Amino acid sequence: MNITKRQPVSVGEMITGEFLAPMALTQGQLADAMGVSRKTVNELCTNRRAITADTALMLATVFGNTTDFWLNLQQRNELWKALNTLRRRARIEKAKPFAA
Repeated sequence: MNITKRQPVSVGEMITGEFLAPMALTQGQLADAMGVSRKTVNELCTNRRAITADTALMLATVFGNTTDFWLNLQQRNELWKALNTLRRRARIEKAKPFAA
């Protein structure tokens, strides 16, 4: 598995650092544009909510990029956390391939 030792940029960091701040937008404005609650956007920005397919579609529409951009960002972070959390890594390493 080709996962870097350094944690990837989180979804929240991407939204706030690369989109909201440079565009001088608030979480409330993003929530309005997406058609979701401000709480939902806040949870995305603070990494307490994961990107779903629906959310990726909304973010791609609002920011003019792709759903793959958002889903890949989420996936990279989930894989990194799985492989860099001792308890989770130990559990994953118990998996064995089927004998041929």
